[in-house]
Amino acid sequence: MSLAGRVAIVTGSGGGLGRAHALYLASKGAKVVVNDLSQPAADAVVAEIVAAGGEAMAIAASVTDESRIAALVAETVHRWGRIDILINNAGILRDKSFAKMSIDDFRLVVDVHLMGAAIASKAVWEQMRSQGYGRIVMTTSSSGLYGNFGQANYGAAKLALVGLMQTLAIEGEKYNIRVNSLAPTAATGMTEGVLGEESLALLAPDLVSPGLLALVGEDAPTRAILCAGAGHFAAAHITLTDGIQVGRADDAGEQVAARWASVADRSGEIVPTYGFTQAEREVAAATGAAPVAAGVR
Repeated sequence: MSLAGRVAIVTGSGGGLGRAHALYLASKGAKVVVNDLSQPAADAVVAEIVAAGGEAMAIAASVTDESRIAALVAETVHRWGRIDILINNAGILRDKSFAKMSIDDFRLVVDVHLMGAAIASKAVWEQMRSQGYGRIVMTTSSSGLYGNFGQANYGAAKLALVGLMQTLAIEGEKYNIRVNSLAPTAATGMTEGVLGEESLALLAPDLVSPGLLALVGEDAPTRAILCAGAGHFAAAHITLTDGIQVGRADDAGEQVAARWASVADRSGEIVPTYGFTQAEREVAAATGAAPVAAGVR
């Protein structure tokens, strides 16, 4: 599989996982915009790509700066005529238990991860719509999908990115814009001190990046959540169980509590194809209509 002729933007790619992403996409033939807060760091990655025979340019900008990201997109289109791929990778950590975490640190992490991805995605959206092609990857995390101690801010932002993915994928479908999420585990500056040395040695960033090819290629899925680390790849899903119907019973609350095992029974769960599936199923259950099949088991 080749990405020859494709143009990719990778945010936060002056080092760590973003650098690995930029190098990988370039190795598959994509022209790459290396974005980072640091111009020297971005320049160094571009030099690596060019030395390997690829084509890239470095543009320093914060993903939280709408005007700078708009300028980055305009410069990319001016130079290469299109934007096919956006990898929303930029991020920061401000880990503390929720009891000790300041709201400023909570807001900062959400601003960089969630708002930064929204700003970058919005900046490329019209270009992708007009050209009838686009591939966007959000960087989520197991901290958002499943939780991690000391990462309330990070986890909230990372699961919010999945919500952003879900809606953008629906809105972009008719324009051939496919939106997916990558949940990486990699030894980077952001994970130092979180994992042991032996684990970090196995979790090289370049073992995550090959997962991008499935998410940004011609035949990419949409609304997929790919978990990747140490060369292992798996898919995560947000599901909906069959549940129970109790209606307006006087003891509705007591029934839900007493029948919790049935509410949570996963044997018939589906992955809804859109958010309104929940309401459709609830109305069907209340009226005795045939259950809605808007989902994948």
